[in-house]
Amino acid sequence: MSEAGDQIQSAPRSTSPTRSGLILGTLILVAAVANLNLMVANVALPDIGKSFSASQTELNLIAVAYSLGLAASVLYLGALGDRYGRKLMLMLGMAISIPASLVAAFAPNFEVLFAGRLIGGIAAGMAYPTTLALIAALWSGPARTRSIASWSAFGGAISSLGPVVSGGLLELAGWWSVFAVTTPLALLALIASWRLVPAHVHETKDPVDNLGGVFSIFLIGGLVLAINFAPLPGAATATVIFAAVAIFAGVIFILRQRAARFPLYDLKIAGRRLFWVAAVGGICVFGSLMGGIFVATMYMENVLGYSALEAGLASLPAGAALVLIARHSASLVEARGSRFTLLLGYAFCLAAFLMMLLTWDASTSFWVVGVTATMLGIGVGLAGTPASRALTGSVPRIRAGMASATADLQRDLGGAIFQSILGALLTAGYATAMAAAVASSPQGAKVPAATLSELTMSFGGAQQTAQQYPQFGDAIITAAKSSFLHGDQWAFAAGCLVIIFGGALILFLFPGHDGERRLLAQYELEDSAASSA
Repeated sequence: MSEAGDQIQSAPRSTSPTRSGLILGTLILVAAVANLNLMVANVALPDIGKSFSASQTELNLIAVAYSLGLAASVLYLGALGDRYGRKLMLMLGMAISIPASLVAAFAPNFEVLFAGRLIGGIAAGMAYPTTLALIAALWSGPARTRSIASWSAFGGAISSLGPVVSGGLLELAGWWSVFAVTTPLALLALIASWRLVPAHVHETKDPVDNLGGVFSIFLIGGLVLAINFAPLPGAATATVIFAAVAIFAGVIFILRQRAARFPLYDLKIAGRRLFWVAAVGGICVFGSLMGGIFVATMYMENVLGYSALEAGLASLPAGAALVLIARHSASLVEARGSRFTLLLGYAFCLAAFLMMLLTWDASTSFWVVGVTATMLGIGVGLAGTPASRALTGSVPRIRAGMASATADLQRDLGGAIFQSILGALLTAGYATAMAAAVASSPQGAKVPAATLSELTMSFGGAQQTAQQYPQFGDAIITAAKSSFLHGDQWAFAAGCLVIIFGGALILFLFPGHDGERRLLAQYELEDSAASSA
């Protein structure tokens, strides 16, 4: 066998930086700040709406502002970090997140709150994907896989604490507290990043494609806004405008990346088998999970009557399972390969969705919800490590920002897509069932059109109608719960189909263990040769 062939067949070398434990702990802390800031807002939306007399459109903008800033900026900021310093990007993200959180916490109106959340998302776009890029740059081989597993485990567990922390703070203080809570952590992460994280490791000297970066912002920002506005009544014009911006920017962006000598997002690397299959499969599973959790949270609060704190506590088993499983997933990846580990994770996620589809009703016990959450945690714990490993292993270290940005878009862009799709299916299923329930009731023919519209619009609309007509209150709430269960079955069924599609993609197109190792070694040889040239 040739020398190149021997290198391709050989096992990857494992390397770690000095003080690796402290550095990894710092990166996990930075990720924790970003994850908590992302998760805390949704629980506080009802109180924010009352405080500012905000419309539903304004509340949706508050909900999406952070992920909008993060997703829209992440490709450009990842490239800037690869060129000008990932440590610098990490510290800037933490430094900016502190005032952004305080602006959101003490915002006097909707506009200032939206701006604070948007800037906070941009700060997270600087810091969060940079944590994975630094892991890819500082570690290699099995040590990198183990580090990614720890980063994924603790990051996911901290995310699951977001609803619990928010629910507890809302009971003790006002909505402002959920935005201010991360500022001490951000300050600690900033100091630790300055003292511990190495600077200028495997960074590129190639110029940044700034024009491509600008179009990437319009592409992803327009797409996220179009997706979020599409289900809203009366938002057709805004949806079309945002979609047109995304399509135009997307066309220009692709043409630019194909022609640029130093592209922002190297389409040749993105076309590598391990990269694009892992990216698309990850969007399917993580996006459907975000959408499913969105629907499940509303189910717990609307149908089961949980408070925000109780709903958060019900999700804690997911975080515990994720920590326990993700740390062992690295060993499974090294022993059986990414495809096996991904498929096992997808199987647990599918089982959780099937439980939600087939067993969740108006009287589901707390332990059944907990078991479902545990299965979701196991699935994410198994799938997260190999997905991130495949992305980071498919790119040269100098382009680690590209892999980490893609990993982040799996959650944020995938979450926006499938949260909107599953939310729209929930709304449509609810409206269909509620309209049928009203039509079949003895008083159905006498219900005014405006009241019918309010009843079929949402569960919250039915609650308001029940308060206006207390003599029919119990019947209205019972019908609303039944209709919600009809709608959430549409959403959970769609989630099952998406996960099955993602699993099929991994099964048939992602290579087995030996094939994956050969491809990773081949990519490393190609990138080394290109760097030397």
